[in-house]
Amino acid sequence: MIGPAYAQCMARYNAWQNQWMFQACDGLSDAQRAEDRGLFWTSIEGTLSHAFWGDMIWISRFDGGPGPDAPLTETATAYDWRTLMAERPKLDARIAAWAWGADASDFDGDLTWYSMGAGREITKPRALCAVQLFNHQTHHRGQVHAALTQLGVKTTDTDLPFMPDEVPEWV
Repeated sequence: MIGPAYAQCMARYNAWQNQWMFQACDGLSDAQRAEDRGLFWTSIEGTLSHAFWGDMIWISRFDGGPGPDAPLTETATAYDWRTLMAERPKLDARIAAWAWGADASDFDGDLTWYSMGAGREITKPRALCAVQLFNHQTHHRGQVHAALTQLGVKTTDTDLPFMPDEVPEWV
């Protein structure tokens, strides 16, 4: 299904998208970031906090490092804007370190974890879970992208073929 080249490409994509999006969001006022915009996690800041939390929980399942401290029900308020601005690049680097350190065997077999959302233990293929790490990010960035567009903020390309400096090996 997938392997290290996919994870490396998506880790680069993740960092590229987060870089411009966080810069754009940093140009908004605190009130604009906090306003209820009808997003699943209410606001721009709440959605980016939830996405950060999700990245933390997923990467901890892959690299064995620390996960988030907050429960799922508090993900929209777990991280304030200053924390997100300071910690997002570090988390993106952690995801990239995992991707570049992975080999094909890291995508084989199953991953078992306790899901706070489902309230039970879940087992799924590791490759599928790696796709979920990146899919979850893209989903929530799409919501924020739409909110930024509605605010009249200039956005950038979000399409993989327009990612700078590299054509993924797995394409």
